[in-house]
Amino acid sequence: MDNGAHGPPDKRRRRRCFILSLMCVLLLLLIIIVAVVSGLTLRHDAGHFKQTFTSRCESFKGYDCQKVWEAFEQAYVGKDPCRVPMEAYEPFVAAAPLVPACNRLMFWSGTKDVVHDFTGAGDCFITAEHTLMGFVLDGLTWCGKEGSAETFTTGCPGWTDCQNNTVRSFWNRASAAFADVACGDVTVMLNGSFAAPFSAQSVFGSIEVQRLNSTRVRSLRVALVTRENFVANCSNASLKDLQKELDKGIKYSCEEVAEAQLQECRSNPGRPCGACW
Repeated sequence: MDNGAHGPPDKRRRRRCFILSLMCVLLLLLIIIVAVVSGLTLRHDAGHFKQTFTSRCESFKGYDCQKVWEAFEQAYVGKDPCRVPMEAYEPFVAAAPLVPACNRLMFWSGTKDVVHDFTGAGDCFITAEHTLMGFVLDGLTWCGKEGSAETFTTGCPGWTDCQNNTVRSFWNRASAAFADVACGDVTVMLNGSFAAPFSAQSVFGSIEVQRLNSTRVRSLRVALVTRENFVANCSNASLKDLQKELDKGIKYSCEEVAEAQLQECRSNPGRPCGACW
């Protein structure tokens, strides 16, 4: 009677233990598989990042792209991605020096797509993204991690998450280098759809304008891009602030330019440089 009364419950208990153990093993295997796949994906993304960087670099002649890559990655690899100052990219800037192009430099703020649609149609103007150091990283995200020798493309801080994050510090340094080689007449495209087309907190306002030197730069021309319902014109108060920020001796001018007019110019690459405004 004892065996009959307690046998079935013991079997059920053993069966439950077996099932629970099997579920734990399967869960552990699932965790391991997810970790391995995630690790392979991260390594694949990092490899793709370097491949993109290198292939873009190789479109420029006269550079050792492996050395350029090594100078670039030493800025952030193994570091807290929120503690990478502008200065960390000095070796990269030195490895990819900019060549002055007087009268051809085009700055922008709030108009990236319009600017690159326009400048991509001809060789009149050069933006920071046309230079080697800007071109190889345009549109990319990257960072390092403390204690790791890897480059990561996910889990990196966003532009406003911390002041000295990997990507923001790079573009600040690249923009400074771009402004440092400005000479002659330079142009900036600003957005007439913004209530304040010029912002002292933008990269253009906080970095580039501050480095335009009257010993090299003769004038700054503002092309204020307007659409059908634009809200700002060349008398906008923020543009008065821009004039105050300019180094004394740099001439200032502003022209309102319809986006449709820029598109028309883009379709006519034989048009003389600057003839759109």
